[in-house]
Amino acid sequence: MEHTLLVLFLLLAGFSLANADGGNTTTYIVFMDPASMPAVHRNPAHWHAAHLQSLSIDPARHLIYSYSAAAHGFAAALLPGHVPLLRGSPGVLQVVPDAVFQLHTTRSPEFLGLLAPAYQPTIRNLDVASHDVVIGVLDTGVWPESPSFAGGDLPPPPPHWKGVCEAGVDFPPSACGRKLVGARSFSRGLHAANGGAIGRVGKRVFRSARDRDGHGTHTASTAAGAAVANASLLGYATGTARGMAPGARVAAYKVCWPEGCLGSDILAGIDAAVADGVGVLSLSLGGGAAPYFRDTVAVGAFGAAAAGVFVSCSAGNSGPSGATVSNSAPWVATVGAGTLDRDFPAYVTLPTGARLAGVSLYAGPSPSPRPAMLPLVYGGGRDNASKLCLSGTLDPAAVRGKIVLCDRGVNARVEKGAVVKAAGGAGMVLANTAASGEELVADSHLLPAVAVGRLVGDKIRQYVARGGRPMAMLSFGGTVLGVRPSPVVAAFSSRGPNTVVPEILKPDMIGPGVNILAGWSGVAGPTGLAKDGRRTRFNIISGTSMSCPHISGVAALLKAAHPDWSPAAIKSALMTTAYIVDNTNSSLRDAADGSLANPLAYGAGHVDPQKALSPGLVYDISTNDYVAFLCSLNYSTPHIQVITKMSNISCPKKFRPGDLNYPSFSVVFKKKSRQVMTFRRELTNVGSASSVYNVKVSSPESVSVTVTPAKLVFKKVGQKQRYYVTFTSKSDHGPAKPDFGWISWVNDEHVVRSPVAYTWKM
Repeated sequence: MEHTLLVLFLLLAGFSLANADGGNTTTYIVFMDPASMPAVHRNPAHWHAAHLQSLSIDPARHLIYSYSAAAHGFAAALLPGHVPLLRGSPGVLQVVPDAVFQLHTTRSPEFLGLLAPAYQPTIRNLDVASHDVVIGVLDTGVWPESPSFAGGDLPPPPPHWKGVCEAGVDFPPSACGRKLVGARSFSRGLHAANGGAIGRVGKRVFRSARDRDGHGTHTASTAAGAAVANASLLGYATGTARGMAPGARVAAYKVCWPEGCLGSDILAGIDAAVADGVGVLSLSLGGGAAPYFRDTVAVGAFGAAAAGVFVSCSAGNSGPSGATVSNSAPWVATVGAGTLDRDFPAYVTLPTGARLAGVSLYAGPSPSPRPAMLPLVYGGGRDNASKLCLSGTLDPAAVRGKIVLCDRGVNARVEKGAVVKAAGGAGMVLANTAASGEELVADSHLLPAVAVGRLVGDKIRQYVARGGRPMAMLSFGGTVLGVRPSPVVAAFSSRGPNTVVPEILKPDMIGPGVNILAGWSGVAGPTGLAKDGRRTRFNIISGTSMSCPHISGVAALLKAAHPDWSPAAIKSALMTTAYIVDNTNSSLRDAADGSLANPLAYGAGHVDPQKALSPGLVYDISTNDYVAFLCSLNYSTPHIQVITKMSNISCPKKFRPGDLNYPSFSVVFKKKSRQVMTFRRELTNVGSASSVYNVKVSSPESVSVTVTPAKLVFKKVGQKQRYYVTFTSKSDHGPAKPDFGWISWVNDEHVVRSPVAYTWKM
C-alpha cells in the first residue's frame, strides 16, 4: 500500500540479535496468570523478575517490559533454550514471539455537523465537560510546538490524571502543558530487536516522544487539536483547523520508529496509558487476521476496555479487496474511511480539447511561464517498469522537459513525482489502474502533478498510444467545497467479512479519512520524503489512520456527555445513529467503482456525532459477556486468561459468537440444518423515561426475518428489554454473494438501526 495512506500492518516475524551470552536472542511476550503470583512479591514487576531469576535467566539482561494494567506479563529477549523453560513453568499462560508493525501509511468538524448553529450550546457545554477526558494516542509521537496543542484557557489537567511528560532528546518536560498533558516513548522492544540501534541512515531520530514522522502529530491534532485560525497546506484547505474534541486533553505514547513498531512497545504504551488514566485510546495501527489471544493490540485493548477506556482502531488500507479488515475484536471500534465534501481539483488538458479532471495539492511554480502544452511521454525508459515511474527506470533523455504519465502502484505516489523530477521531467500525470479504480487522493508533489482515476487514465493512455507527438497541459483549481456526492467510501478502506470471527460484522463504521488537514511535524516535508525541504505546520494526508482519530475525538465528546456510559454503550451510540445516505440523498457509494457500497465496507454507516449524543437506546456489553463470547470461539482456558487477565473462567453451556449483544448482525448460514438461526439482543433505555419503540425490518428476498416482540415499552431510564430475531434462509444454498438488511427500533425521536450481513457457507 502506498506510504501516504498511513496505517500500520502486522508482519508476523520475530526479531533476533546477537547477545552477550554468545547466542542470538529473540523477543517474546510472556503472559502470566496473576493468581499465581506469590504473596511475597510486592508487585507484578518484582514477580516477573524473580520468575526469570528462578529459571536462571538474568532479568537485568533479558527483561524488557513488565505489564500489569492492560495485560499481565512481560516482554523479554530470550535465548532459544529459555523458551521451553518458560513454557513449562507454573504461572505462564502463553509465550509468543514479538511482532513488528510497519507504517504504510479542516473541514471535518463542519462536515460532521459539529459547527451547526443549533448545535453550538450543546458543543460549548461538551467542550467544558471534555476537559476531564484525556485521549491517549499511540503513534509516532508528537510535535509539541504545533499550535494545535496550545493550552489556551484550559484549566489544569483533571485530578485523576497520573501521566507524565518524559524528558528526552529535544523534549523537555516543559513541552507539555494543559492541552498536551502527557508524552512518553517506548523503544525497548525495538532496541532489543535491532541490537541497540534505532534510526535509519540519513534520518534524524528523536529518542524521545518528539515526532519526526508527522503521522502522530496529525492523528493527535485530528482527535483533540485546539482551534487554529488560517490553517492550510501551502494555501490549500484554508480555514480554522480544530480537532473533534478541542476541549479534551491529549497524551502521546510514541511506539513507532523509522524501523517500525514492536508489539512489545505497543503493549507497553497501552499499559501505561491505562495506568495514567486516559479515557479514550486512539490507535491508527493494526495487525493481520490472528486469533485474539495472539493479537497484541486485541489483548491490550481488552484490558483497556475492561478499565472503562474506549478504544478506537483503524480498519486498514487494503481495500477494496474483501476480507482485509484488521482490528476485528468486538471490544474495539474498527473505523473505515470516507471522503469529505471538499476537493482539490486539477486538470489535464489535451490538444483534442478534452479537459480531464483530477486532483492535486501542488503549490509550486507552473511547468512553463504561461499555461502551455508540453510533450507527454508514457514509459520513458527501457522497459515497462518505467510506466510505474519506479526509481531508476526513467531515461532522462526521454523525459527531460516533458510531462510524464505514471501508473499508480508499487511505490509511493509522492515517490513517483520525485523520480520524475530527478529525471528532469516538467510534470506528472498519476493515473489509477484497476486496483484503485476511481479513487482520487491528493498529494503535495515536488513538481506539478495531477492524479486522475482509472477511466481518465485510460483515455490518456489511449491518446498516447495513437502515436504522433502527444501533448498535455496541467492546471490547478485550488480548494472546492460542497462536493457531491459525499461521503463516499474510500477505495483503500479495508473491508469485511471478518476472517477471525465471521459472526462479528466489521468494520463498525466509517469517518472522514481522505485528504484530511491536521498538524504536522516541524522536521518533515509534506511528502515525508527526505529530499522534501518544505516545512508546513499542517499537512493533508489520507488513510484509515486519519478516520480513526475522528472517531476517538467524537467518543471523547460522548464520554464527556455521558460519563457513566461504558465503552460498549458509546460504540453502540456511534453505530446505531450512523447514516447510510450521502448529500444527494442516495445510498453511500464506493469510490473504487462508483457502485453502491454495503455494510462490509461501511459497517453501520458514517458517524453522526449529533445523533450519537442522544441515541435513545444502546446495546451494552459487559466484561462477562465478552468472556462468554471468547468461550464460544473454543479458545482454551489459558488463551482466554491471556486476553481477560481473569484467573477463574466460567463458560456458559450455550453461547454462540453471534449471541454477543453487538449493535450489528453477521448471520452465517453454514449448513442445511442451520437454515434457521435465532439470536437474542438486549437494549438499554438511555432516552426518555417513558419510551415506546416499534421494530422495522428491511431484509433481502433471500432471507425472512421475524422479530419478537415487535414493540418494546420502556418505563424508566436504564431499563433493559430483550428481543429475539429469527433469520431463515429461503433456499438451501443461498446467493453466491453476501446479502444485506437492517433491523431498526423506531419512535418519533429516534431510529436505532443495526445492519445485518448474510453469508452462506453451505
